[in-house]
Amino acid sequence: MPKVLIADKLSPAAVAIFKERGVEADVKTGLTKEELIKIVGQYDGIAIRSATKLTADVLKAAKNLKVVGRAGIGVDNVDIPAATAAGVIVMNTPFGNSITTAEHAISLMLALARELPAANASTQAGKWEKNRFMGVEITGKVLGLIGAGNIGSIVADRAKGLKMRVIAYDPFLSQERANDLGIEKVELDDLLARADFITLHVPMTSETKNILSAEAIAKTKKGVRIINCARGGLIDEQALKAALDSGQVAGAALDVFETEPAKENVLFGNEKVVATPHLGASTSEAQENVALQVAEQISDYLLTGAITNALNMPSISASEAQKARPWISLAQKLGSFAGQLTGASLTGVEVIYEGTPSMLNTRALTQAALAGLLKPMLAEVNMVNAPVIAKERGVKVSETRRDAQGIYEGYIKIVVSMTDAKGETSTRRVAGTVFSDGRPRLIQIKDINLDAEFAPHMLYVVNEDKPGFIGKLGTMLGDAKVNIANFTLGRSAPGQDAIALIEVDGPVPGAVADAVAKLPMVKHAKPLAF
Repeated sequence: MPKVLIADKLSPAAVAIFKERGVEADVKTGLTKEELIKIVGQYDGIAIRSATKLTADVLKAAKNLKVVGRAGIGVDNVDIPAATAAGVIVMNTPFGNSITTAEHAISLMLALARELPAANASTQAGKWEKNRFMGVEITGKVLGLIGAGNIGSIVADRAKGLKMRVIAYDPFLSQERANDLGIEKVELDDLLARADFITLHVPMTSETKNILSAEAIAKTKKGVRIINCARGGLIDEQALKAALDSGQVAGAALDVFETEPAKENVLFGNEKVVATPHLGASTSEAQENVALQVAEQISDYLLTGAITNALNMPSISASEAQKARPWISLAQKLGSFAGQLTGASLTGVEVIYEGTPSMLNTRALTQAALAGLLKPMLAEVNMVNAPVIAKERGVKVSETRRDAQGIYEGYIKIVVSMTDAKGETSTRRVAGTVFSDGRPRLIQIKDINLDAEFAPHMLYVVNEDKPGFIGKLGTMLGDAKVNIANFTLGRSAPGQDAIALIEVDGPVPGAVADAVAKLPMVKHAKPLAF
């Protein structure tokens, strides 16, 4: 009988589901890291919320662990690379608490607008400061959404019901989807300049960290009010304090903080700040929903091999897995390659399967490609919910299957359609195959043929094909102590565009990539990670 540890407080209904499905469940909450390490090796699965930290050390001790189920969206408390390396599937429940989180954001916005916490404290202290608390109406005000995904779109709907005007910044939001939501799609600087209220609904990634920096806050409308129920670290807290002190920001309502538990914070003690202890998903309905979902998902996997809402594996049956796994890996990496190089709004994705992969479960392959494509901007994306998220953003997804026609027994090509801020359209093409060794390889970029393996850290360079380029590039990387492990070149024709893919031993510093981009023959340079 499979054995599961429930390491954080979940609804009793979750325990009941495990028992009904024939899975043994132990409830042991509040364990220290050391206590968890001692017992984790006994379990096939772990169900957690946000309190338990599954670090690399814990996962190393989990010799029998097969699956981690997070009741909720965020998986900041799980070392996913370590879990993947250990062969542990990490699942979440991405949609179980969306309404609850959206409602909390609206509640904080209303409390902030009318200064309710301060007025409550004053009144209960025996004061009657009727003229002290002069709030603002929200009717007719502009609400700026940073992130218009699942939760952001619910916030937009509720705000429209309150007669607010809603604008949104989201690189993955199509104009069609914006029209369906009845909101205006804008660039970030435009949102900052126009919004009376700003609410954040994006994951924490390298690209969204401190998206409200000191520089960004300085661009906001004077007297703006800011709400964050997404993730700590999206706002520079020191910069926010300075803006509150100067009056640039009239108030802030925060449910999340850069360091949690936030028992101390530079923003605490300020009457302009409304703070709650990460309550976004804390309603009885949401807790019940995510608990039931995580118990069902863990049970399904342990008993049948079915994978649902996994962040590091696709949705695929056990019988298909062995044959499809290398092609799934290829599809994900091709998508990731295109996603890391995509700066404009996505409008469409076509995945072309020729030969061998056309005979597989292409739905799983396409899901893997979409997950890779969307992942650079949306950390919560997985291979199951990627199609839903793409649809929400108006991204049209299509598949084409055909028999083998060229020199390869099979390959996958991804064609990404994009529209920039000026309304100009463009496409990006990338193709790859799987050789007999089972390792995925790049075979074509921008219709330029080459042959390159994917590596954890790479530098992608588009340059003019002129003598001396390789020497200059190699010298620059060497001077920067960036060691080259492999170097692959391809070109469209002599003297025209060329592509260099450089495998390096570690992450390429941003300053080094910028310096490469400034070389006379270089058109584009971008560090990549796989």
